Amino acid sequence: MTTPRVRGSGRKIISINLGEFSVFSSKGFMQKRRKLPLSILLWRFLGATVFSIAITCFFFVHHVHVSTTSPFHHEKFNKKIHTFRDLQSWTQELVPLHLYKDQLSASKLNDSREDTESNYEKLWKPPPNHGFLPCTKPTLNYTTPENSRGYLLVHTNGGLNQMRTGICDMVAIARIINATLVIPELDKKSFWQDNSNFSDIFDEKRFISSLADDIKIIKKLPEDLMDATKTVKQFKSWSDMDYYQKEIASLWDDFKVIQASKSDSRLANNNLPPDIQKLRCRACFEALRFSPRIEQMGKLLVERMRSFGPYITLHLRYEKDMLAFSGCTHGLSTSEAEELRIIRENTSYWKRKHIDPTEERSKGNCPLTPNEAGIFLSALGYPTKTPMYIAAGEIYGGESHMTELRSRYPFLMSKEKLASIDELEPFSNHASQMAALDYIVSVESDVFVHSYPGNMARAVEGHRRFLGRGRTISPDRKALVRLFDKLKTGSMVEGKKLSNKVNALHQVRLGLLRKRKGPISGTKGVDRFRSEETFYANPLPDCLCQAENTYSS
Repeated sequence: MTTPRVRGSGRKIISINLGEFSVFSSKGFMQKRRKLPLSILLWRFLGATVFSIAITCFFFVHHVHVSTTSPFHHEKFNKKIHTFRDLQSWTQELVPLHLYKDQLSASKLNDSREDTESNYEKLWKPPPNHGFLPCTKPTLNYTTPENSRGYLLVHTNGGLNQMRTGICDMVAIARIINATLVIPELDKKSFWQDNSNFSDIFDEKRFISSLADDIKIIKKLPEDLMDATKTVKQFKSWSDMDYYQKEIASLWDDFKVIQASKSDSRLANNNLPPDIQKLRCRACFEALRFSPRIEQMGKLLVERMRSFGPYITLHLRYEKDMLAFSGCTHGLSTSEAEELRIIRENTSYWKRKHIDPTEERSKGNCPLTPNEAGIFLSALGYPTKTPMYIAAGEIYGGESHMTELRSRYPFLMSKEKLASIDELEPFSNHASQMAALDYIVSVESDVFVHSYPGNMARAVEGHRRFLGRGRTISPDRKALVRLFDKLKTGSMVEGKKLSNKVNALHQVRLGLLRKRKGPISGTKGVDRFRSEETFYANPLPDCLCQAENTYSS
């Protein structure tokens, strides 16, 4: 048996074979050679084998530990943090290979889970639900629909969530005026330019069957009525029962088909019969599900986020359409501000054209910038290792406006990072379908934070309230702007003082269950209805009931 020559004084090499034991000096000369019993050689061989197996197991276990979530942490934390329910069948792969190239190592994420455990009460514990549970069943006086008097065509308007709530209003309106609802036509001309049909986004079969005891729904207008004279009507915003039962229902005397030219905010938030309110909830939270392929992809994204532990969804409304509409230009360059002004000027259905961005920001009417959102979350106490899902379209200005947020929270994820190009390909050219994926991840997140209370933020907040999900944090933008300005001028620095102020401001802004707010005192007419809290953002008390003798914290 030959051995390589080793340089260096005092070093020895041991060479083992089944028949002899040899010791060599550093010069390679044999110093001693003797025979050993076979039993001793076998024991030594077994010892070396066991040692090799132990080393192999150590490296294997270590690899598994850094590649997956610790079962101990999952079991311990899942007793406190909910997991996604009613999962459909899908691939077993949790994390695509390209995710392992992320700059954060899994060992750092394990540290994050430990931080999460220790800060559960402060950062993650859901607000108490006081025993409230969904209650959407109709009252004993509710009957199946009578023979309808005609057909209701609906042309939805706006983005995904504006269309969703509008569709649910139209379900209730169809019940009120005793109409057969034709599957709504989705908006294809708005800013998003999405050509998706109803069945591309929603589960059409479920929608029809789930509401069969409430209204009749058909896919298309009957052939013999395709050329019939129809009336196209823009229903008045925030209208009550009298408006629909008298003014709209009277149209059946002359027409068999009524077409609603818009669907958003056509029904009052309050003072409607309990069965109509419950119907709106059944439509929104039970019947109007996303299509199976969107549900499957959305739940896959949720599982991939959960593989890193509890997570925050940050809905960043820092997109071109929002900034152009609101006139908010804080933190933007002169050329960017001018581009937004031109968009606003050229969008005919946006009524406000001349906007003072400084005044709007001081009133709290502007979405938080990505940097401001980072300061806010840091002040609340969320550690830099927190996994965070960014629910948004294309951030205006791209990565240049995300740099400071990413420096605070390096583990920023999105659907584009969690899924491969091939997985997202069926949805990628459809803004509303991509928004639906964000919606699913947002509803199921452990903490949901929005930068502006727009349609999606309100829809997610209401859905989370209905399901009893975790914290939903609504930033007090007006108060935060004053603090951000102090940081900029140097009259305040980030630290304990800022953290105390921010946490004190948001103690009651965590998605607490409470009765829906009515109109602001002193407002009249349309402004009065506009000032009410949106029904779909807070379905209490209409669709949530307190279980008898039950109190849950």
